[in-house]
Amino acid sequence: MIERKKDFTEIQKLLEIFPVTAILGARQCGKTTLAKQLETHHYFDLENPRDLARLDHPQLALEHLEGLIVIDEVQRKPELFPLLRYLVDNHPRQKYLILGSASKDLIRQSSESLAGRIAYHYLGGFTIHDIGVSGWRELWNRGGFPRSFLASDEEASRLWRENYVVTFLERDLPQLGISIPAPTLRRFWIMLSHYHGQMVNYSEIARSFGISDMTVRAYADILEGTFMLRLLQPWYGNIGKRLVKRPKIFLRDSGILHTLLSIQSQEQLLNHPKLGASWEGFALESACRAIGKRDQEYFFWRTHAGAELDLFWQNRGENWGIEFKYMDAPVLTKSMKTAVSDLELMHLWIIYPGKEEYKLTPDITVLPLDEIPENWP
Repeated sequence: MIERKKDFTEIQKLLEIFPVTAILGARQCGKTTLAKQLETHHYFDLENPRDLARLDHPQLALEHLEGLIVIDEVQRKPELFPLLRYLVDNHPRQKYLILGSASKDLIRQSSESLAGRIAYHYLGGFTIHDIGVSGWRELWNRGGFPRSFLASDEEASRLWRENYVVTFLERDLPQLGISIPAPTLRRFWIMLSHYHGQMVNYSEIARSFGISDMTVRAYADILEGTFMLRLLQPWYGNIGKRLVKRPKIFLRDSGILHTLLSIQSQEQLLNHPKLGASWEGFALESACRAIGKRDQEYFFWRTHAGAELDLFWQNRGENWGIEFKYMDAPVLTKSMKTAVSDLELMHLWIIYPGKEEYKLTPDITVLPLDEIPENWP
């Protein structure tokens, strides 16, 4: 088993501070495995019919318990949230760890009932720091889902991902109350994979798919809310320039992207037209996990004149940026200098798949992917 020390430590810290901690992430990303490494006292898995039946009368089942109580797949019983508020307010010897795989509805439902009492930890697949930086190429190819990455060989990993996509569409989404036919959403998902790394044009996708703009947005919201899709929003801070205002779209797991693009091996990936976009998405997710902010706090920046920055965020009142380049030796460009100047960046890093770190200017550094720090500014 691969230890996930950073996630484990951050969850322990939240449990010490808050009466309720939520671990949110895609199905099969390792939430249950991580929760079972904690010192838990009571465990309810709402996919287990026996545990689900025990919570038919939740107050009777929970109010006499003490210690850390885990409720897995909590999105199946959202009516628990008002009760949890009552229990943690009146039973200080209880703490709850809830696990869920549908972010938007869970956050809305839980924050309404548990405001000031709940903290959220977002768990993705394995990171380069979990598996060792030397294994990043295999992580890129297979993706971060534990069963895909740890599969016995490349064929087993590919088969697991293909079946994951089927199960996600035919079982997981209907359990969340989503009634869109699985073949329809699969075609839409495959179409989005070809837009990976590009600015999304809802009207263009709607015309290609033969549906309305609003339906495209609804389908994208479903995939984003179940941690399959990242919609990276543009940064509007500089109002003195004409800025691009459409989001960029990324499939969050590189292995799932490769499955939807019918890429079956590392060799096929290296010869595929989406190679650069796949690299950008993988490196972007690696960087975001190292930075550790919420999704809503990451942006990209692009002007109509052509200057751009792949990833922008703020921390401690300062601005930071990253560019992702799949090339042998990135060089200084006018766009980089413009981004540093216009966005007043403290530093700009250029992440690439090479081996050597070097400076282009005092505030622009080229950095190999395997040297991404575990905790970025």
